[in-house]
Amino acid sequence: MPSNIYDIAKKAGVSIATVSRVFNSSNSVKESTRQKVLKVADEMGYHPQAYAQRLASKKKNSIMMLVPVMSNYFFTEILKGTQGILSDHNIELSIVNINQGQGVLNQVEQIIKRQWADGYLLASLHLSETELVKLKRYHVPISLLDDYSPNFDSVSFDNTQGAYLAVNYLLKKGYKRIAFISGKTESTPITHRIEGFKKALNKFDIPFDGQLIVTGNSMARDGFTEKNGYEAMQKIFGMQPIPDAVFCSSDIKAIGALKAMKDQSVTLPMVSYDNLSISEYIGLTTIHQPMYDMGYDATKNLLKRINQPRYL
Repeated sequence: MPSNIYDIAKKAGVSIATVSRVFNSSNSVKESTRQKVLKVADEMGYHPQAYAQRLASKKKNSIMMLVPVMSNYFFTEILKGTQGILSDHNIELSIVNINQGQGVLNQVEQIIKRQWADGYLLASLHLSETELVKLKRYHVPISLLDDYSPNFDSVSFDNTQGAYLAVNYLLKKGYKRIAFISGKTESTPITHRIEGFKKALNKFDIPFDGQLIVTGNSMARDGFTEKNGYEAMQKIFGMQPIPDAVFCSSDIKAIGALKAMKDQSVTLPMVSYDNLSISEYIGLTTIHQPMYDMGYDATKNLLKRINQPRYL
């Protein structure tokens, strides 16, 4: 159950009246006591303004999706799945961009504290398990999308296996020197896809060469852009010898890579990742990532939690 001022008073070792005065910004409370009460309240996931709002309106008929980059095609496809299930319910969807360079957990907590929605979809935020556990104290429905935690409903795709299938396909075709057009190597999806890349090479007894993992210089959206794909392919053309084939970490990057091939009048076999709707129109071989289903299922999980709060 959500914490209340009685719980906070007990844990802080002060009276209920003192807690009330702190929340009402009374000048009669010592600053050290004020800070102690506020610290305890924060640790227990209590936000006085949000609590008052909850009392005024229990149900908001609204859910909120928190995403790092809304302009990414990946999230556009996921959003279709979310809207697919919400169209059958009288529930509004709000979308909030989270700046990954400004403390993701703090931004998420501030949004949850305001209680603007009945539940929250966290899409590709990739918080650590320690950070995710901290969100449990708010006792609100949360569903993870493109992420996993044993503490929350989670819907994700096996990026390691997906990359393995792509590279295994190229290796079975007889290509041995395969370049990987990567994004930001520290990002969770890329980390897992590199694991799959290595796994496939190992199966064919081909040593891993880190020089074959290439990305462009433009790192907007963690490098998942057409420009980054174009720049990466230009670097591949500068290698000696040029790789036999290419595994590209996303269809969007592959579009840029194909443009670079066209500009150089050179064609390399390439397998991409995502299976965006555009891929069939440009003849792109790609690994299918069920983005619509991921959005649909994660939202379905969230609605179930909203309607069954006793399981939070």
